Amino acid sequence: MQAIFITGGGSGIGRAVAQLFAARGWRIALADVNEAGMAQTTALLGDAPVTTHWLDVRDRGDWDAVLAEFAAASGGRIDVLFNNAGIGVGGDFAGTDPDELQRCVDVNLMGVVWGAHAGHPYLKASRGCLLNTASAAGIYGTGGTAIYSATKFAVRGLTESLDAEWAGQGIRVRALLPSFIDTAILDGTPVGSNATMRERVRAARLEFTPVEVAAQAAWDAVHGQRLHTLVGKTARRMWFAARFMRGAMRRQARGGA
Repeated sequence: MQAIFITGGGSGIGRAVAQLFAARGWRIALADVNEAGMAQTTALLGDAPVTTHWLDVRDRGDWDAVLAEFAAASGGRIDVLFNNAGIGVGGDFAGTDPDELQRCVDVNLMGVVWGAHAGHPYLKASRGCLLNTASAAGIYGTGGTAIYSATKFAVRGLTESLDAEWAGQGIRVRALLPSFIDTAILDGTPVGSNATMRERVRAARLEFTPVEVAAQAAWDAVHGQRLHTLVGKTARRMWFAARFMRGAMRRQARGGA
């Protein structure tokens, strides 16, 4: 039985991916700091074999321990490691608490780095796939998303580098670049704003992509040849504009200046 290890498995995209892969016969490992969320996800997986693991993705030592736990349950097999855990930090960069900036880097970037580093021997043995959640914010940076965009650009770069480095070992490395997925991360309020991200997206008349679409994109990424999988209309528009209309994107990001 194929096995997938999912960080951020207690909610959002991680939960939806767990449901989809479980429905298609995979063994599931959920990793999160949200134990209640993992229990809720587990309840949605029916009779699928599932284990839960408390994991702070910022701790390299924790990674070794939880991957070993899951490998013991799966007969040593990890076919996909889904580096999905992340947090949203937005708003006025200069007004953001330095601890929040550091936390964003530690979770969104270093959590992915440590997952790749710790997961490498398992993925090499299974000739498996490392799947990283980047973001449309990693296509072109916009005001109010500076530190978040920086981490997602870095995840995109790490994905590209490791795909080249590990191809000869039979490991596929892929990235999801979602735009506005309809999850709880949109309910946060950026620094210096009175509106949640959800309210700001709605005001801008941008689309919300159902989380099930992101889950299918994850399945397609694992089983396909695309290095980057764009999720949502906004992500696809940004990818096109960043490639062919960079001047226009810069003017738009600067408010038309």
